Amino acid sequence: MTATGTGTYTPKPGAAPLPRMIAAQALLETKMLLRNGEQLLLTVVIPTLLLVLFSTVDIVDTGAGEAVDFLTPGILALAVMSTAFTGQAIATGFERRYGVLKRLASSPLPRWGLMTAKTLSVLVTEVLQVILLTVIAFALGWSPQGGPVAVLLLLVLGTAAFSGLGLLMAGTLKAEATLAAANLVFLLLLVGGGVIVPLDKFPSGAQDVLGLLPISALSDGLRDVLQHGAGMPWGDLGILAVWAVAGLAAAGKFFRWE
Repeated sequence: MTATGTGTYTPKPGAAPLPRMIAAQALLETKMLLRNGEQLLLTVVIPTLLLVLFSTVDIVDTGAGEAVDFLTPGILALAVMSTAFTGQAIATGFERRYGVLKRLASSPLPRWGLMTAKTLSVLVTEVLQVILLTVIAFALGWSPQGGPVAVLLLLVLGTAAFSGLGLLMAGTLKAEATLAAANLVFLLLLVGGGVIVPLDKFPSGAQDVLGLLPISALSDGLRDVLQHGAGMPWGDLGILAVWAVAGLAAAGKFFRWE
């Protein structure tokens, strides 16, 4: 409202500034995600249980050294995948089915702004996950090595790669198919992505293929830095960058809003 010369007020219609709209939508997306029991199971409960269980019980041979040092990087990678891929794919798929995305697309918030808000929501959730899992890992005796810059680059590229794949799935499949496929992929990559079971436990031919998966590149890159104190893992970063570019480009081209 604006004041006139006579002391009355006249309406001043118009959309809020774009940054404010994106921030408000990101806050709403984050609240919805954290209130969803299924999403909390994927993003918090499962990674935490896996970290505690396999760090304290000798179930899988993780090689020399403390089990928690091997497991924590893989669990961090799993947390990124659970939020950026599985959780986002399922939530966006059902939003598309029920017409939520269609209605939001007709609002003053542009489509790219909506996707930006979803990405910010994913990043906020991942920060909370990383903090929680790091605290638990330290309590279990974790001794991280390496530098934070390489870890940050791996997490950012991993988020971009999984976000692109999650949005591609949500924007092309029916909601029920997305729910089934996203959970199946989550389970398969949990077992075969080097998260808990080292890739060198698989046949040599399978290792070459599995090593090209984004979860393998993310977990191996984090493990090289945090467990072995390596520098910048350019090979793993390159794999994640290819997945990120391909996934986001495909999602942008084939995503259907209705």
